[in-house]
Amino acid sequence: MSTPAAPAEAPFASAAALRRARRVRGAWLVALVGALVAACVLSVALGSRDVTWPEIWGGVTGGPGFAEAAVAKRVPRTVLAAVAGAALAVSGLVLQGITRNPLSDPGILGINTGASLGIVTGIAWFGLTSATSYIWVAIAGAAVTATLVWFVGSLGHGGATPLKLTLAGAATAAALSSFVTAVVLPRPDISESVVSWQIGGVGGATTAGLWQVTPFLLVGALISLWCARGLNMLGLGDDLASGLGERVARTRVLAALGAVTLAGAATAVTGPIGFVGLVVPHFCRLLAGVDHRWLLPFSAIGGAVLLIVADVTGRLITPPGEVDVGIITAIVGAPIFIAVVRYSRVREL
Repeated sequence: MSTPAAPAEAPFASAAALRRARRVRGAWLVALVGALVAACVLSVALGSRDVTWPEIWGGVTGGPGFAEAAVAKRVPRTVLAAVAGAALAVSGLVLQGITRNPLSDPGILGINTGASLGIVTGIAWFGLTSATSYIWVAIAGAAVTATLVWFVGSLGHGGATPLKLTLAGAATAAALSSFVTAVVLPRPDISESVVSWQIGGVGGATTAGLWQVTPFLLVGALISLWCARGLNMLGLGDDLASGLGERVARTRVLAALGAVTLAGAATAVTGPIGFVGLVVPHFCRLLAGVDHRWLLPFSAIGGAVLLIVADVTGRLITPPGEVDVGIITAIVGAPIFIAVVRYSRVREL
């Protein structure tokens, strides 16, 4: 009697499916990279006055006139939008992995607001002026807020459920926003600049500022990447992850450190920009699945594309003025947030 062929063919079929899935994800990744390149080109070319290819080349090579000024201003702005969008998207992805909460986002959980309060307090009470000091106090404020939200969301029966974390984050963000207002109102000398910064934008990008924030973003990105396998394990549940040898508490703390560093540093240079960390990871899961080793690069590139496109859109809506990128992402992200709330399987207490 011959041996049935099906059991022997199953592993081959599984391997073929895995190879096909990798090819599909690789193709989507290449497409995202192409979209990022196109977005960068559009960001340099479009604005209150469009710049042609010859003018762009003239600006790059140091040609005189408007082209040189436009390229000199738009290139740092484009780079800042790319790195900030990537940082916020990866931060949101990591927070969703830590909490197993599809609604997690640095803005929704109040982390961006905590970073804002840290910066405003540092400016108003301690006279901080350097970009590096802003970044440090922003990360500290984000870390304290994240700890507070987790603590409040963990109270009661069932621990830190997605619903309780979302409510705790929303309540904390509202309270911290009031504290920011209370700190700024008695200080008319800083109120105008702080209010403008709090909307969220990349118009004030400078090369010096980019160099100052880059080390913090790199550290946060490397920590998040190192935790990719652990985030996959956390998705199985704490008990099963522990049974498979994962040190759950350590992974959660390290991943949170990476997410907080990314969100705090990005907020320090752009202001609190919401919904990027919510929208991009959900979109990228449609392309790359649930493996964080793929989702991290997908989310980084997707976040960069989203924020650059949002910035270009804001420039084109009301020329020669512009709409800050934080308003554009809110317009895009709010309906998606409502859709996630409506259709996700979030359980009550």
